[in-house]
Amino acid sequence: MDILKKYFPFSFKATNVKSLIINILIYLVIGIIAGVIIGIVALIPIVNILCGILGGIVDLYCIVGIILAILDYFKLLK
Repeated sequence: MDILKKYFPFSFKATNVKSLIINILIYLVIGIIAGVIIGIVALIPIVNILCGILGGIVDLYCIVGIILAILDYFKLLK
């Protein structure tokens, strides 16, 4: 569990519904900003494939972070 807390620091701070929503919004903003930056860089033809892979990794990170935040809020993680 300590490894998850190291890589997903915002997921384990939700104490009420307001903080849970803020944590989810943080992950969504991270995903949107990274998507815009990756989309701009992806216009370079050689870097296009790497940007696709990086975009998938960032999306996966955001989805896992949101899921961990929800599971931690409902005390399903120990």
